[in-house]
Amino acid sequence: MLERLDLSLCTPREEYDTRSKALQAELHLLGFQVYMQKRPVVIVFEGWDASGKGGTIKRLTENIDPRGYIVWPIASPVGEDRERHYLYRFWRRLPEQGQIGIFDRSWYGRVLVERVEGYCTETDWKRAYTEINQFERQLSDFGAIIFKFWMHISKDEQLRRFNERKRTNYKSWKITDEDWRNRGKWEDYADATEEMLLKTSTLRAPWTLVEANDKYFSRLKVLQTVVDKLKHSLK
Repeated sequence: MLERLDLSLCTPREEYDTRSKALQAELHLLGFQVYMQKRPVVIVFEGWDASGKGGTIKRLTENIDPRGYIVWPIASPVGEDRERHYLYRFWRRLPEQGQIGIFDRSWYGRVLVERVEGYCTETDWKRAYTEINQFERQLSDFGAIIFKFWMHISKDEQLRRFNERKRTNYKSWKITDEDWRNRGKWEDYADATEEMLLKTSTLRAPWTLVEANDKYFSRLKVLQTVVDKLKHSLK
């Protein structure tokens, strides 16, 4: 699936500026409807390191009432989260009714990083596909509106962004030794991603694949996808 994506897709800056403002204005109104209709919204972002997840989340939330959403940056579990089932820390971070919960990385770490790095057994991550689908089905049955985005860039584009971060003082904090190490396992992560997409894209919680080599195109695609689905779901 990943190889079929057209990473040459791009959007001119002028078009991006116009369309993004219009979509953000719509999201402002839709965020109010989420609150009025008491619908929880769950938005998951996964993707390659440096694929633009943070920048996209910033644009997605720019015009939404700050009381109406929360962003969870997910890293390695610590403390109580580490001692319990891996879904526990996500259950307790789910948005309230009428709120938008955004996960910058998510429970899919079980079948991605934990699988590739050997942090869990093969039995554990294979079982996780069923657990995750059941988890998301329960959320949908409760009334949650679910979005799942995979931000996809090429290996060459990732290298360009890594080097740019390394050269730029205010971006240097974004690049770590772990990012470089993960890049060395690109093929392993690609295989894990393909299986994840195949086994966890469901009618209730489908994956949206985002061609993210061009940041303007990817941000607009995410904004448009969220606006369209909220319009359809909030009636």
